[in-house]
Amino acid sequence: MKRLSLRRTSARDIPRKRRSSSKSPLSGKRSWTARCSEWVMRLTNRDPIVKILGPEYGTVEGEDMSILHLLDKVKKDDDPETELKMKIFILLNQLDMQLLNSSLKHISQEVRLNPAAVNNEVNLLKHFSGKGEDTVLESLEYTSDYTFSNGCRAPPWRQMHGEICYLIIKPHDTDPLYITCSTSGVFLNGGKLKEKDDIDYERKSDIYKDIVTFLRERSPRFVENMSKQEYSFFKEPASEKYYQHMEIVDAEDSGQSQKPYDYTEKNVYEKMKSSSAKSKSVDSKKLEPSLKWKNIVPSATHSKYFSDKATKKDTEEERRRGIVSQKIKKKTTTISPESAKIQPASKCKTLEKYEEVSESSSETEDDEEQPQRRQEGNTDLPSEYWQIQKLVKYLKGGNPTATVIALCSMKDFNLAQETCQLAIRDVGGLEVLINLLDTEEIKCQIGSLKILKEISQNSLIRHAIADLGGLQIMVKILDTPDKDLKCLAAETIANVARFKRARRTVRQHGGIKRLVGLLECISEGSTTVTPHRAKDFEIARCGALALWSCSKSTKNKEAILKAGGIPLLAKWLKCSHVNILTPVVGTLQECASEQSYRIAIRTEGMIEDLVKNLSSEHEELQMHCASAIFKCAEDKETRDLVRQHGGLQPLSVLLGNSQNKQLLAAVTGAIWKCAISGENVSKFQEYKAIEALVGLLTDQPEEVLVNVVGALGECCQEPINRTIIRKCGGIPPLVKLLTGTDQALLVNVTKAVGACATEPENMMIIDRLDGVRLLWSLLKNPNPDVQASAAWAICPCIENAKDAGEMVRSFVGGLELIVNLLKSKNKEVLASVCAAITNIAKDEENLAVITDHGVVPLLSKLANTNNDKLRRHLAEAVSHCCMWGSNRVTFGETKAVAPLVRYLKSNDPSVHRATAQALYQLSEDPNNCITMHENGVVKLLLAMVGSTDETLQEAAAGCIANIRRLALATEKAKYG
Repeated sequence: MKRLSLRRTSARDIPRKRRSSSKSPLSGKRSWTARCSEWVMRLTNRDPIVKILGPEYGTVEGEDMSILHLLDKVKKDDDPETELKMKIFILLNQLDMQLLNSSLKHISQEVRLNPAAVNNEVNLLKHFSGKGEDTVLESLEYTSDYTFSNGCRAPPWRQMHGEICYLIIKPHDTDPLYITCSTSGVFLNGGKLKEKDDIDYERKSDIYKDIVTFLRERSPRFVENMSKQEYSFFKEPASEKYYQHMEIVDAEDSGQSQKPYDYTEKNVYEKMKSSSAKSKSVDSKKLEPSLKWKNIVPSATHSKYFSDKATKKDTEEERRRGIVSQKIKKKTTTISPESAKIQPASKCKTLEKYEEVSESSSETEDDEEQPQRRQEGNTDLPSEYWQIQKLVKYLKGGNPTATVIALCSMKDFNLAQETCQLAIRDVGGLEVLINLLDTEEIKCQIGSLKILKEISQNSLIRHAIADLGGLQIMVKILDTPDKDLKCLAAETIANVARFKRARRTVRQHGGIKRLVGLLECISEGSTTVTPHRAKDFEIARCGALALWSCSKSTKNKEAILKAGGIPLLAKWLKCSHVNILTPVVGTLQECASEQSYRIAIRTEGMIEDLVKNLSSEHEELQMHCASAIFKCAEDKETRDLVRQHGGLQPLSVLLGNSQNKQLLAAVTGAIWKCAISGENVSKFQEYKAIEALVGLLTDQPEEVLVNVVGALGECCQEPINRTIIRKCGGIPPLVKLLTGTDQALLVNVTKAVGACATEPENMMIIDRLDGVRLLWSLLKNPNPDVQASAAWAICPCIENAKDAGEMVRSFVGGLELIVNLLKSKNKEVLASVCAAITNIAKDEENLAVITDHGVVPLLSKLANTNNDKLRRHLAEAVSHCCMWGSNRVTFGETKAVAPLVRYLKSNDPSVHRATAQALYQLSEDPNNCITMHENGVVKLLLAMVGSTDETLQEAAAGCIANIRRLALATEKAKYG
């Protein structure tokens, strides 16, 4: 066949072409016309898109004529500024291409799961599921067999939320898992509802990119059996619409730097192109064997930090290129990620689960951080991101000198930026840095630790270091003789050990004892920083920082105590260097939550040093000292020591620093606990602390308000302070705080309002501000502490109100509410409610109302108690309730008399007095007298007739007199 010539077709060529045709003239004419038209179109319109949108929007495949078109436009113009225009045209063209590429990347990353992708993955997992020991799952089934026209199995009203289907998965080693597959990913749902043929659709876990990722997180047996599979089969999708499915892409395959430790989504164009290439080479194969089963997902924990596939690929590449360094002599491993002594994440996860089961419930801190999920696939990454990834590649191979140079270059970047931190993680740099710690090259170890120390400020990096076994290696480094290494390792541990699992790892590998040992670096009594001892002081500082982080765990506090940390911390507390004092005091204030530490802090004489540092110029140190006093002042001896060492005045002075809220919260907390002692209250009054506390009742965060109100509540026990609070205008803000929601604040503010209500003038203000109604409404609060505190506060309000009976009756449903609280299981609530009923029953009408609400049988049910506080107030309530109708008889019928007699055997005199009064009232009924006599009340009361307490004396004598009168009347009736 002749090649098509690019010269113009002349007229004399036409007859020759027609004569050479073997077809009929008519058909040959048509064929020749069609071919001629095609040639003309090729020559005149080689790229139709150019004609429609212009030359910049389309070129023939293999050609890019846009720059030539621009050059032609410039040449046609005789303008002398032709060169400048040419440059502008080129720059605009480049900008246009960058914008198009950026948009393409953004669009390609918005690939989501669809029904076909989910169905393919389910069928794949079913292929490897069954009852055998080597199967990855026992079973995997859809919850619904009905499939809608769009391929979804979820109900239409759930499809509106992007949900595709629901699966019941039975792994070999866990309970059945009920999961939801949606367009955004896979997550655990609430399972089937009891007594209903429906599903709890609420999400109960993180969202994972596919089912396999989810199962690797949940089932160690799945991971183990998955690694045993030899082959897997991936069915090619039937049409192009199924190409939008997430898969793992190697960095080299995609032609650009990818993130081997995260899932990467191929864009639709690349997948269609690769699929079409495969279909050309293997047209007949529908099922293609693949060895990628073992590497289908990264073997990471919940944060998905690394993948087996990426690790193997890097290792194979290094082995192929021969760049793994053989000059660095290692203790037990090489720099290559494959040979690192790092447990696979699946095994780590399994071990962690067993550890958590064996771990006691004491380690239940609320500071467990959750790693923030970062939006992957950001296209606006700075140049530093790519430069750091290049440096990581140099770290993976080369001699020690090249490694040190790469580490130094990496250290020059701003590692405080999240972009730089995650660039190291994304390309697998964390594994390399941790492996470098296990070498014998000191410079490599130091360089690696300097970088890890900086990037471990990021919560994602912290979790990744823990997952990769970095903490175990750092703990071993603490034994090295090199002081720089010790410092860097301890400081990095301090950064990483900010979540519970990391703190547990440090303890279980002997890190606590080693960290305590870092505090012993100087001789006894030498706490002055000198130039030749500066490095020793730095070691101690880093050790204290690490102990500070670890001390947030209860078991670690015990370990520090057993390792002899208290005397060493006490020694360093006498140091004058703020950099050392801050972590030392921080560790002490964390540990002071334990009774054993509070005793040790007091006996080791540390209270004096804490008080001294309250006058420091550094607010952080002041805050930690105040916080330590706050926790230690739970004990009376410590409160006295704070006063004796002059600590109350600096605490009062620090109330003036209202800008630093953390410092203010610690100071007010210390004042609150110190004010429990009456001697300290007098000192605070002298230092004008009461007025300062009243000024802090407004415009403060809740953590400050809780402590301020608690301190005022303790100070209000003194009558003069109640007057000071009223004169300073403190009662209105206190009443206003009764409308809050913070439980701790409500407990303290009710106590403060109740204490203020003991003054008639204060009570008038509280009543005018509707404070009693607010207190009564708090009886509905579900928190028993709030209920009890509110009930205690109501008692002085009723006692000091002008018309208490009418005030109480004005609260609709209030009496029924307080009577129903007698059904509570909380002893403090019961005691406070009995005290309130005692005051309510002083009004005859109110007593009649609560009798109708069944107060008598409810009080009788409480009679069998051993709690002296409840006994006292219960007896007082019974005594007052006997004043109405036949309540005395009802108490006897409900068997409340005999238990009351036993109250007289208590050691509490206040219980004796209240019980004697109750028995005196009950003895007005003859049947009750018989019950008392049978239970031996006479002998007990005879001993109390001689008491110095006149009220007890009279009640005991009156009760005996009633019993004696009944006996005489009986004898008279019997014998005439």
